[in-house]
Amino acid sequence: MDRNGVPFSVAGPSLFWHNQGWAHNGGLEPGAYYNARVVAGVRKLWRASIIRAAIGAETRGGYIENPEYAWSRLTAVADAAIAEGMYCIIDWHTHHGEDHIDAAIAFFARVAERYAGHPNIIYEIYNEPLPAAEWRSVIKPYAADVIATIRARDAKNLIVVGTSTWSQDVDLAAEDPILGDPALAYTLHFYAGTHREALRDKARLAIARGLPLMVTEWGAVAANGDGAADKDETLRWMDFLREQKLSHCVWSLHSKDEGASILKPNTPPNGEWGAKALTETGSLTTGIIRGW
Repeated sequence: MDRNGVPFSVAGPSLFWHNQGWAHNGGLEPGAYYNARVVAGVRKLWRASIIRAAIGAETRGGYIENPEYAWSRLTAVADAAIAEGMYCIIDWHTHHGEDHIDAAIAFFARVAERYAGHPNIIYEIYNEPLPAAEWRSVIKPYAADVIATIRARDAKNLIVVGTSTWSQDVDLAAEDPILGDPALAYTLHFYAGTHREALRDKARLAIARGLPLMVTEWGAVAANGDGAADKDETLRWMDFLREQKLSHCVWSLHSKDEGASILKPNTPPNGEWGAKALTETGSLTTGIIRGW
């Protein structure tokens, strides 16, 4: 809701995993795109109103292994987003959050202590739980502990909770939501080349049950992040997001040589990109962001 109580949604890109040492095919490390010029560029060129910082957790080169590198990337993006008047999702990018709950608690305590009082900041506490992570017995208790950590420092900002099966089982979360906090939403992820009407039906069911959703990650390609963009199915998804007024971030603002990347390989991380710098996916998705 805006200040007048009118529902609205925002659109922008998600950065790739920040991880140090993840240069692809001899190209740039994804962390190179975590800078103020990139944030300013997506605001100016694509009229993005949100950006997502995907902070890899336990994986190689991630926060647990190298916290200060990750922190420098996170704060570069979040501080720039605040300066640009954009929302910034700070995402604990993991598929195994329950295995590292102490690290998640310490991470979000640090984030909330720095950014409490900045309404631009959105906390995404678990990117994509795997199918084996059951909502009621695994994800919900994990979420309760992390939410309590954030709320002890930041009482108001939005927190987004991942759902099981790579953040697709929003219908199961709707059967047993977390109560008592009005500033929670739940994660819905999709890739248009793989996920179609059946997943939209699950989302409709969750919404009908009153569950607030946010699409913190979606792709125009297959769920493995590769292949050609499925334009027709992407546009069906966009119609659904507009109808439901769901905010969203497209995967991914990076130059890795794969179908999901917005930028062509080795594109400089300077936020000064013309049409020739965009992949097929980039042309489609940045046009969607610009027109949102």
